[in-house]
Parts: sequence; C-alpha cells; structure tokens
Amino acid sequence: CGSGSLLLRVRNNVENPASIKLYGQEMVTTTYNLARMNMLLHGVDYEKFSIANNDTLNSPSEKHAGLKFDAVVANPPYSAKWEQEGREDDPRFNGYDGKYAPASKADYAFVQHMIYHLADSGTLAVVLPHGVLFRGAAEEVIRKKIIKDYNLLDAVIGLPANLFFGTSIPTCILVMKKCRNNSDNVVFIDASKYFENGKNQNYLREED
Repeated sequence: CGSGSLLLRVRNNVENPASIKLYGQEMVTTTYNLARMNMLLHGVDYEKFSIANNDTLNSPSEKHAGLKFDAVVANPPYSAKWEQEGREDDPRFNGYDGKYAPASKADYAFVQHMIYHLADSGTLAVVLPHGVLFRGAAEEVIRKKIIKDYNLLDAVIGLPANLFFGTSIPTCILVMKKCRNNSDNVVFIDASKYFENGKNQNYLREED
C-alpha cells in the first residue's frame, strides 16, 4: 500500500468516510510507518485502519488472512521479482492451471492476491505496466483464466506515459469484478492522450 495515499483517495470518495475501515500491507518498514502516520494526519481514527509491515506476496499478514474486501486498490512495483517455488498450497495462486507469474515479473501475482481478497460484490482496480495485456507464456494462461473462465475483467484503461514517479513507461488500470454477468462487455478506454505536460512528468487535470 506504499504510504497509503491510494487508500486515502478511496476513502475520500465514499459517501460516509468514517464508516469504512482501511487495510494495507507494506514491506518497507519506513514506508509502513509513513502510511500509518498518513492515516492519522488525514483524520482516520486508529481503530479505522490496519496497516501491516509484511511482504504481500511472500509473507502476507496473518491478521488479514481470509478477509474479503469491498474495494481493492493497488499500484504495486512494476515487474518486481518474487519467489515462485512452493506455491502449490497457497490458495491465492491456485486455479490457474498450475501456472505462476514469472519470477522476474510479479505483476500477475499481485493481481491474483487481490482477486483472492476481493468480495463477491466488490471492485478491484490495479495500476500495471502495459506488458500485462500481451505478454505470453504463464502470464497468458493466467490472463485467459481471469477473462474467459472467471469473467473478472470489467475494464482496461490505458493511461498516459510518464505519469508516476520513478518510471516513464505508459501504464494501464485493470478493473475487475466478481459479480459480472455478461462476459462480452469488457470496456476498453484509451486515455493516453488526456493529460497536461509537466516539466518532469505528466499529470492528469480535473477534466481528464
């Protein structure tokens, strides 16, 4: 969850912010502490958030185990490395024909983790590099399972390049839901041209 800014953004867009509880995991201890501080500085009561100092993929928080969420959001590290071995008994990664995200690209491992924790009526939104849309091998198998077998993909939004700190590559938002009925109505939005040029990076305006 990084410093928690995405969680706070979601909270600010619900009708009754005080009624929801925020959950997150962050591996880097300094950033984890910053996330908790951010919650308090933005008026989130200490009983209304649960941020864990854990590696989401390799050692997820036990206090969040089994929980299902109405909204799941993330901007995970792009194409991070992760450990594939010994995943046979991890329910987050089962059901994909025995395929796992590549050791050098954990993008779909994060997606699988998010799907596992998504409530049946919930919505998931994750920012990822464009490669998740077309890379082959195991990622293609996982992608097909998500779309064709599980009917989870609701929308793909192509974003402008150079939008985020630390990378200039173009990214996309994948939106998923477990409550979809029609498997033929995936929405594709090309928003790559809707931005304002900045000195060091591009940014989205209110109209974008």
